[in-house]
Amino acid sequence: MMDSRAQQLIKNGDHLFSKKSSLLSLWQEIADNFYPERADFTICRSLGNEFADHLMTSYPVLARRDLGDSFGSMLRRDKWFNLNIQGSEPDHQAKVWLQWARDVQYRAMYARGTQLVRATKEGDHDFSAFGQCAISVELNRHANGLLYRCWHLRDVAWAENADGEIDTIHRKWKPTATQLKQLFGNKISQQVKNHLEKDPYKEVNCRHIVVPSEQYEMGKSRAPYTSVYIDVDNQHVMEETPVMNRIYCIPRWQTVSGSQYAYSPATIVALPDARLIQSITRVLLEAGEKAVDPPLVANKSVFRDDFNLMAGGITWADLEADQDIRKVIGEFTKSTQLPAGMNIRNDVQAMIHQAFYLNTLTLPQMSGMTAYEVSQRVQEYIRQALPLFSPVEQEYNGELCDMTFNLLMQSGAFGSRYDIPESLQGQDVQFSFESPLQSAIGQEKQGKLQVTAEMLGIARNIDPSVDADVDIRTAFRDAMDGSGVPAKWLRSEDDANQILQQQAQQQQGAAEMQQVAQGAQTLQNVADAAQSFREAAA
Repeated sequence: MMDSRAQQLIKNGDHLFSKKSSLLSLWQEIADNFYPERADFTICRSLGNEFADHLMTSYPVLARRDLGDSFGSMLRRDKWFNLNIQGSEPDHQAKVWLQWARDVQYRAMYARGTQLVRATKEGDHDFSAFGQCAISVELNRHANGLLYRCWHLRDVAWAENADGEIDTIHRKWKPTATQLKQLFGNKISQQVKNHLEKDPYKEVNCRHIVVPSEQYEMGKSRAPYTSVYIDVDNQHVMEETPVMNRIYCIPRWQTVSGSQYAYSPATIVALPDARLIQSITRVLLEAGEKAVDPPLVANKSVFRDDFNLMAGGITWADLEADQDIRKVIGEFTKSTQLPAGMNIRNDVQAMIHQAFYLNTLTLPQMSGMTAYEVSQRVQEYIRQALPLFSPVEQEYNGELCDMTFNLLMQSGAFGSRYDIPESLQGQDVQFSFESPLQSAIGQEKQGKLQVTAEMLGIARNIDPSVDADVDIRTAFRDAMDGSGVPAKWLRSEDDANQILQQQAQQQQGAAEMQQVAQGAQTLQNVADAAQSFREAAA
């Protein structure tokens, strides 16, 4: 039996799910128009049902698909994240360790069996359609690797704390008795054990709940959260564990005050256009069919049966010998305005295209431009792409990487804490990402370096002393960091200064040796001249 704490958790979860019930209708409408594969918020689909049989055109679905696919293709290519520290610039040794830790985390995230690609693929399309997704980040049941899973938004409810951060998550779950046995062993209820013998695939209503530990009061745990698995059907607590992370990564695109749930600015704006384009397409299809195969009007007393318009078909008619068939049959046509209808549909498609930010996903071509023109084009692209990439990078990829990093650190994947450079001890790690937006920012730094070099070259012709006003080495390092050059490719500033000092010493030594050689040559020339003079005098 459950104690009072677990019963209160279930009661709180029922309250969250009941308040969310009206939102499911909106999500169902959005899914019907943009994401028919996910349109089971208020209805129950059977295997084999056709998803999009109610649609006249697939353009809204394609727009959502393109936006959802762009998150992965543009924001998670190659090694798409980097580690940094907040507040200060890391030294060279710290940069090398951070890049090594990045490689360790990347291999752990993309190892076989983590299901990261599958989870983020589902999460990307939930994010583009509904403005949020729910992905769990945890160790697998063998505790030898990471496991990522994307959960249906219908089955997840959450609440915010006083700071506006999500700290309570309730998830409905219907595993089979066999799955419960694999996950919890002998901790399952006796009723589930009975199902293992008679009906091993019997589904059991369960819940996974993550709450702040201060609300659950589980002993003297120092962990900020508590994870509780409850068998609701049998009123049985299967597991309660203190955890350091919230387990669920729930990125939110655009929020409104007074609600813990977000919205997708793409689908909210495009929903009226999606309905309109379906209606327009239906009318155009009907008009086109009538234009190609118009309805006929005929004399009822002449024709015995319906017209047979198939190739080689015969329609029997009762005609007199001198009667013209064209007088008893004719086409019933109306003036069709197909071009006007096509123009309206094209305008609606353009609106949907803009609503899904598809016009801002391509970096403009900048070949043949001056450095100033490049910088202006990059600034324009950043302004257009920032509303799309910024929430995904910070709320989605950032939180996913933070939770993974903390989980790997707790598991000892980065080795001993004493191996971490001293400059990183006690520092907060933050993530930066490789994306078209970051590439544009890097190109902006490179463009500024080019502009600086051009202005310096012009000013040097007037006053050569301006070289002292520009720290070209610092500008060069910033431009190289912006272009994504690995830290291993660059020497630390101390090493570079030491090399410059050695070069200066070598040049100074070479100059001194040259002066000595010149002095010795001079003495030799004087001695030779004196010898020649003596010989001439003799």
